[in-house]
Amino acid sequence: MGNYRTKLSRSGCEEVAVNSGKRSQNNPESESPHSNIKRARRAEVNYLPNFPKGESAESLEQQRLQIVEEVSKTERSLGLIEKLMQSTFALRRKQIVVDNPSQPVKDFLEKWPALHLESQIAAEFHRITNINLKNKFYAELDNHTPRQIAVYRQKAIRTGKVAEALRSILSAFDLVDHCDVENRRTAALRALPVYLREDDSVFFKMWNTEEVDEPDIADSAVALVSMVNGDSTSTVQFDPAGIAIVLEGDIVLRDISRLADAFLLMFG
Repeated sequence: MGNYRTKLSRSGCEEVAVNSGKRSQNNPESESPHSNIKRARRAEVNYLPNFPKGESAESLEQQRLQIVEEVSKTERSLGLIEKLMQSTFALRRKQIVVDNPSQPVKDFLEKWPALHLESQIAAEFHRITNINLKNKFYAELDNHTPRQIAVYRQKAIRTGKVAEALRSILSAFDLVDHCDVENRRTAALRALPVYLREDDSVFFKMWNTEEVDEPDIADSAVALVSMVNGDSTSTVQFDPAGIAIVLEGDIVLRDISRLADAFLLMFG
């Protein structure tokens, strides 16, 4: 297998070549062959693809600038954006894996603003894993939701802080339509960290848009912020004005209508 990987590296296979050039008898000053190994995770089918045939970093960079221009338009051509994002996929992976793997999410999204679009988040997830993000996420969630809610109700009839918090969430759930799949998903996801006895105060945040212009997210590495109009004491919002996704202290996506959609896009 070592000889096979050597041949792949010499033939230009980027996924193998990225780990070549380590310390050897001919390169004694190079870094250790066991340090900073770049390898795909289990789900990453397309980890570090080669550039498309006939394309170079310079030509793909021109396509990236075309994407930036197209996204900035009032009337966007989603078909053109999809085509350009597909052709520049190898350039994005190179920037993430090889060039600057520790760059902030905010800086990367400034280079690739199309990833602010919900459709492109799902499309990029599919390019990397060959899995339909929405279908897989919602299928698994809907499969477990009935049992989750039943377990929450069993716990809520007991005493203690966890039971009290679950009763508060389930009381709000009982006031909305149980037949609405979105309400069931919201209840299942919102009550999960409470049931697991985890502190979710940093992850789930409320933002009263009538009182403050921006939420307090300076110290939030990852958070979901529910936007409400006016005072609200409820711990769960089944019909928020919107939900924002926070990564590394910055809002990267906002105006999401449902909690389940926010979880899906954050995962993507």
